[in-house]
Order: sequence, then C-alpha cells, then structure tokens
Amino acid sequence: MIVPKQHGAWAMLIIPFLLGAYAGGLSWLHVPLFLGWLGLYLATYPFLMAVKTKRKQEYMRWFYRYFFVSLVMLSIPLVFRWQLVYFGIAMIPFFFINLYFAKKKDERALANDVAAIASFCIGGLASFYIGRGTLTVQAWELYMFCFLFFIGSTFYVKTMIREKKNPRYKWISWAYHLLLIAILIFIGYPWVALAYVPSVVRAIYLYGKSVSATKVGVLEIANAVYFGLAMLVLLTW
Repeated sequence: MIVPKQHGAWAMLIIPFLLGAYAGGLSWLHVPLFLGWLGLYLATYPFLMAVKTKRKQEYMRWFYRYFFVSLVMLSIPLVFRWQLVYFGIAMIPFFFINLYFAKKKDERALANDVAAIASFCIGGLASFYIGRGTLTVQAWELYMFCFLFFIGSTFYVKTMIREKKNPRYKWISWAYHLLLIAILIFIGYPWVALAYVPSVVRAIYLYGKSVSATKVGVLEIANAVYFGLAMLVLLTW
C-alpha cells in the first residue's frame, strides 16, 4: 500500500476531527465521515506524487482506490447533511496550493504547510457540523486553536531539521510560541493557553540540541496528543 510518509499529518487529520465531533455532539454519522475523510487524505498523497514523479500509473492506481472508498463513505453522511459539500468546496483552494508546490517539488515551503493545515482543520468544522447542524462560535474557536497549534509545530520542526542553522527561523518560532501564549491570556483564554505550554518549552529548550529527526517526530506526536487531551478536558468544563 502507498501511504503518506508525513507522520505529523496524521495528528492534523485526527485531532481537529475528534475535537469537532466531541464539541458538536457525537453521532453515528461521524464513523462514515471519518472513513471518507481518511480515504480522501490517503488519495491526496498518491495524486500529488503522480504529479511530481514518473511513476504516474502506479500512484494513480492507488489514488483511484482510495478516492472510490472515500466517495462511498462520504455519500452516507451527505444523504443526511448535504451541506457537507460546502466544506469540500472550501478545501479546493488549499488543494490547488498544495498541487502548485508539488509540481515545483517544493512541498516543504511554509506556504504549502499553512495551506495543508488550513485544509486539515476544515475537517474539524465538518465533524462539528455533523453533530450540531450549524457552525457556532465554538466551532470556529476550535478551528483557530488547532490551526495555531499546528502552525507552531511547523515552525518548531523546521528549526530542528531543515532550518536548524537558520537563526531567523529560531526567532520566528520563539516569538510565535511566546506571543501565542501572551495573546491567549490577554484576550481571555488563559486555560486554553495551558494547552500550548509544552509547545513553548520544547521550542526553546530543544533548539540547538542534537535530536534525531525520528525523535523530533515522536516528541511532536506526544505533544499533539497532549494538546488534544488538554482541549478535550477544556471542552468538558
């Protein structure tokens, strides 16, 4: 099987979706919606690989398989909530940005990462909508909280791997994480700020240390799990 190699993307796929489902109200429709969402993510990878490599037939074969499963699964919640089509339409501009950078073979560009994160977080809006039937302020808050978390993760990973010798990225990462905490407290979200504390600590403490790419990935998965659990606890209050 051809599956995406970006391990951090799995957290982006799952965490916003689960938070949206929990906050919006759990429903049996979340099962086919998630399977369709998963199939769509799996289909995107071979499609983008087909754009940039010569193994087009092999990659497109897997794209058709994943996309077919995605369509079958998504058709179930669409019967009950046809408005989910709008969430798919909202993802299209971000997909074209990813397609552009795939053609340039520059998937590590910051703009490409931001577009992917924005698209992943839309999955959280869709899962919220399935349960609630509308998008409330809480839905958009969750979208932004997830978006801001994964943007910080992007800055941090770059400072530890591809941009570890670039002092500009270090200051951007540190300033981003510290300002995020300060702004959340200032605008009245002090408890939400606690979900980002480990992100600040690892961004500053681990910078410049000899940490393998594998360990960076494992620690980031652990940090994403903490963020997800912290947000779930806050949602229960």
